[in-house]
Amino acid sequence: MSTKPTTTDLEWTELDQRAVDTARVLAADAVQKVGNGHPGTAMSLAPAAYTLFQKVMRHDPADAEWVGRDRFVLSAGHSSLTLYTQLYLAGFGLELDDLKAFRTWGSKTPGHPEYGHTTGVETTTGPLGQGVANAVGMAMAARYERGLFDPEAAPGTSPFDHFVFAIAGDGCLQEGISGEASSLAGHQQLGNLVLLWDDNHISIEGDTETAVSEDVCKRYEAYGWHVQRIAPKPDGDLDPNAIYDAIEAAKQVTDKPSFIAMRSIIAWPAPNAQNTEAAHGSALGDDEVAATKRVLGFDPEQSFEVTDEVIGHTRKALERGAEAKAEWEKSFQLWRDNNPERAAEFDRISKGELPTGWEEKLPVFEPGKGVATRAASGKVLQALGAVVPELWGGSADLAGSNNTTIDKTSSFLPADNPLPEADPYGRTIHFGIREHSMAAEMNGITLHGNTRVYGGTFLVFSDYMRNAVRLSALMHLPVTYVWTHDSIGLGEDGPTHQPIEHLASLRAIPGLNVVRPADANETAIAWREILKRYTKEFGKGAPHGLALTRQGVPTYEANEDTVRGGYVMFEAEGPSGQSAAPQVVLIATGSEVHVAVEARERLQADGVPTRVVSMPSVEWFEEQDQGYRDSVLPPAVKARVAVEAGIGLTWHKYVGDAGRIVSLEHFGASADGKVLFREYGFTAENVAAVARESLAAAQR
Repeated sequence: MSTKPTTTDLEWTELDQRAVDTARVLAADAVQKVGNGHPGTAMSLAPAAYTLFQKVMRHDPADAEWVGRDRFVLSAGHSSLTLYTQLYLAGFGLELDDLKAFRTWGSKTPGHPEYGHTTGVETTTGPLGQGVANAVGMAMAARYERGLFDPEAAPGTSPFDHFVFAIAGDGCLQEGISGEASSLAGHQQLGNLVLLWDDNHISIEGDTETAVSEDVCKRYEAYGWHVQRIAPKPDGDLDPNAIYDAIEAAKQVTDKPSFIAMRSIIAWPAPNAQNTEAAHGSALGDDEVAATKRVLGFDPEQSFEVTDEVIGHTRKALERGAEAKAEWEKSFQLWRDNNPERAAEFDRISKGELPTGWEEKLPVFEPGKGVATRAASGKVLQALGAVVPELWGGSADLAGSNNTTIDKTSSFLPADNPLPEADPYGRTIHFGIREHSMAAEMNGITLHGNTRVYGGTFLVFSDYMRNAVRLSALMHLPVTYVWTHDSIGLGEDGPTHQPIEHLASLRAIPGLNVVRPADANETAIAWREILKRYTKEFGKGAPHGLALTRQGVPTYEANEDTVRGGYVMFEAEGPSGQSAAPQVVLIATGSEVHVAVEARERLQADGVPTRVVSMPSVEWFEEQDQGYRDSVLPPAVKARVAVEAGIGLTWHKYVGDAGRIVSLEHFGASADGKVLFREYGFTAENVAAVARESLAAAQR
């Protein structure tokens, strides 16, 4: 571990220091005005954030989405003012009135940074540790993007070379997700990633000695990171020169991610609140804010004081950004001139378009044959891999079970990895047994742009991923989760691995589309629809979760209405086989659709015209107009049965008072999947009997 700073060439003037102190009083004033928030960390981190935004990062405040920019992630999202003050000072679009409106209705400065809401915010952070994993994903995506467009360029010479910077706090590094992500980052040798740790020894409950005694720097050395610890100034404040030197040293280490430990004093230099847990999450109070202003040479009677000299100085970031972008564009144009085919691919991918003819490569499966939907998904991915180069992904060490290997000859791994398929720009990601960080890394990959990512595990382990999946939905990110082994049908592994409540629980997340296809053809059509729904405007995007079977299920004729979320798979028929008005509607998803089809045959044989509705995605179905939904589920037909091997919570609104639900309201057991379906009532005989109950109830 390095502790000795190198010789600095940082230009640091009195105006720079005044700007840092301005950020401090702005943070104190913003929290004091609204009456709540987290002032202390924003005050102590101001030198580090200012150094990044004004002295280190390549960015253009006038074009926050410039593809050549460095990325910044504030993993300690509770300290959102750390970011907002720098966005204001640098000229990203926030103004003083936005800081005055901190944490209030309709403002651009919500309590935690929100992607798509505030210009310059690269990701939504707040749940601790998520940002660390987002940053790891961004660094992975940067490497893969380089492989797509400029793989032969010498290190540091490509227009696609840039850095990802992140600031994390003690809480971030206590959360398990950061450990998962940091382990992967070290293994992947992500030399384009720099993580700054705000080592302030304070959390909500007080000194971190309450819960933590490990040597964090040694832990990161063990992960395979380049680690530096920098000393503060004699007065305890963070030292911009030391921060700058450490970052410059980190940039030179191209085969390891870099970790920089910064010992800070929370709420510095507040005379009474510094180094206290109260400064973490509470307003300092009028007297302490005034006292802090006196220490820093500000007028204690003024609030939100920013001099023309300071804002004029910091807004020069706009000029520097324009110059940096212009210089980058020269190298980018040279690359375009020398690589016309790759440039055309870049243009297509950056627009969110898919290659011409890609849909023709999708497999169509023969009706009648039993195919597990996980296997069908694997065939789709292998077919798409050859024609959609921006599509990549993998699994949390379950690729053989999830069928998520898009190319078995190409693994995203450092060049010196001993595996023969290792390729720094490989297609298949080995996330390791790290489901939570996998989901957050996929968010980071998607936020970075210019690639499309998927990741797989068993459906039951979506519980490990839930917080990151929720953030996918909150940010409207078009990531794809491949969740297999989606029911008791997985069999002998037993109740620990059999998802019961998971489908209903995931459907409860606003903005997440859960797709549980009935067969191989629905699976292929679902994949096609998911890719088509991707747009360059992430605000119009949505994450999707595919729930896929372990066991084989019958294959039916492909039906394009799959994309509508629910459709009539088999129509009711009269005695002569002609179409008839249904007396009962059976609604099913996934592996239970074929059970509903068999139940229909029994009911039809007894003279009960029965319609089967396959509903692979409730969310897609709810997007349809009322007329279509009524055509699938006629309001006049009160006899309805929903069939799904999980908690029945989803289905009450669709079956109504006379309807019935064949569901699982308890955990499973260890036995063959066919036995479990039989014992728990997922049989044609039972579904038909329940349908008759519903018919009787509807006639009362």
